[in-house]
Amino acid sequence: MRPKLFLIIAVVVLALSSVHKEDKAEISQKSYGLHGYISFNHDPIPKEYGAGIGFYVAVWPLIDEPLAGFQIGLPSTWIIPDNSDNKDKPLCPEGTLARKWKERGPTWSSVFQTIEGGVGYWAGNHFRYGPPKFSMNGTPQCYDYEIGSPGWSFFYSDEALPEDRLGIAQLSNRLLIPPDGITFEGNPNGEFLGYTWMALPFTDPEKGEPPTGDQSWTCFLSAANFKGPIAFFIPETWSKIARLFNYPFLYGRGLDSRPGVAGGGAIEINTVPRFEAKDSAGVIYAKLPKLQFPVDENGHSILVQEVTYYSRAALYDPFKAWREQGTFCSGQFDNKGAIKPKLIPKLTRYDMSGIEIVGIEGEAGFFKTEVFPGNMWGLQWKSGVKGMMAVFPQYYRYEGNKYVAIRESEVPAETGLIEQRFRLAEPGHPYTSNWVNIHPSVEANPRPEDRSSKVKLIKEPAEGLVADHSYPDVRPRPKAGPFKVRLADGSVVTYYWYRFIDQPAFWQYTRPGDPNGWSAEKKAKLQALVEKIHATWPIDRDYMAPPAFGRLVKLDPALIVTPPPGLEVGYVPIVVRQEAAQK
Repeated sequence: MRPKLFLIIAVVVLALSSVHKEDKAEISQKSYGLHGYISFNHDPIPKEYGAGIGFYVAVWPLIDEPLAGFQIGLPSTWIIPDNSDNKDKPLCPEGTLARKWKERGPTWSSVFQTIEGGVGYWAGNHFRYGPPKFSMNGTPQCYDYEIGSPGWSFFYSDEALPEDRLGIAQLSNRLLIPPDGITFEGNPNGEFLGYTWMALPFTDPEKGEPPTGDQSWTCFLSAANFKGPIAFFIPETWSKIARLFNYPFLYGRGLDSRPGVAGGGAIEINTVPRFEAKDSAGVIYAKLPKLQFPVDENGHSILVQEVTYYSRAALYDPFKAWREQGTFCSGQFDNKGAIKPKLIPKLTRYDMSGIEIVGIEGEAGFFKTEVFPGNMWGLQWKSGVKGMMAVFPQYYRYEGNKYVAIRESEVPAETGLIEQRFRLAEPGHPYTSNWVNIHPSVEANPRPEDRSSKVKLIKEPAEGLVADHSYPDVRPRPKAGPFKVRLADGSVVTYYWYRFIDQPAFWQYTRPGDPNGWSAEKKAKLQALVEKIHATWPIDRDYMAPPAFGRLVKLDPALIVTPPPGLEVGYVPIVVRQEAAQK
């Protein structure tokens, strides 16, 4: 009897074990795991301080491995044109995407035009490597499309934007701007990146239909190995919506003309995966990816500092005087045009798939948002600190129509949640453009000093133009290239050197006979101004005032390039392709 009894027990145990394994196997990764804005406000800003905004933001690996379907923006801000005088008329024309968002009415001012981006992780990133990336982003037409670099959208397409939707001009002749974002050196852990958006008059305002203002919103970076302006939004990027939709009400209402408004800043938790499972009593438990934050010995995560708004006195006025009168402008921001508002912490509302989450933040939570001495914003951790990192709550229990943050020790082993692993991101498709014929035989070389010895200038026909019979007009061609570099994210970037005014972003304004085209005089004046910037604004000057606390992060050294001999002034590197490196 005993052998039979033993056999029966063994069969039952194996069966139960099999069922248990099947239950665990049924746990599948889901989306909508976490949503919310960990944010701060600040004291009101006087209206004259609408010509720029900047700050220093901590850079760190929020996740310790590259995850698929994951998007969280580290602390950043949003800039919109000040249309506070309009109380009831729609800024988004019928037919635009944002006009469908009825909750944004009656004016749709918050989604009319924006400058966004910053440091973060985006679901559309093609090449993930652990640390975050920095990316610009602009929405000039009520979210019909977005512009994230001098050639591509904000990760939404492998192919470069159509010529009439390009809107960011490459300004720096020392820094590459890849479509997948600017990478960092090593594994940053709380070092700071400074960035500022400044409205600068690179061109004169234009009358006509539509009129166009003179504000070129220019992005400045401040890192340990690079400082200075990298690119700007061409003013027509913002004004053209009025012509495209035949909507004169929009004349003079875009970011080309209006002061910028930004209402504080936030960590935008957008797309986070989750696992869910039930215990034997039917109670639902959920797991999120491990989200980590750098902390000091006091349990402080200092994430933002030196939030500063600027009037035209900070740089716009001296820059304009330099352009018009020749009075030298160093590019450094004048403190007489700067104001630093007092920051105010906010309590965050979190949700999972639309259901409120409690127990994360506040007096009874794991941390609370705080403004520390020196007007620095971040998190004060009360639990979850492990060494020099603090971990955001990973586990939740559904009770009383809410999810409650719990500790790992409170998760029943029978759910199988703890051992679940989130899907890792795979390299994406290449970013491509059709601007030039790329010669794939050129090898990737991460060292600028080695590249200079391989430079081959492209012999150009008369007036520097080459006929491309697949297009009805004539396109400017690059002066040198191609060159390739391998970045920290494992991708390879291909780029060419163009004369500044000949880069693809300007082609829509330089077609012969185009009624919306720029005059030869306008193009020549802009080219001459950029040549002065290249000649006199080095990459080791403090344009932004240095931070009061901490160290600056380093950008990926492979992004920092040296112009070829003879192209040191007035030429810029234009990325034409980004792809995964061959193994």
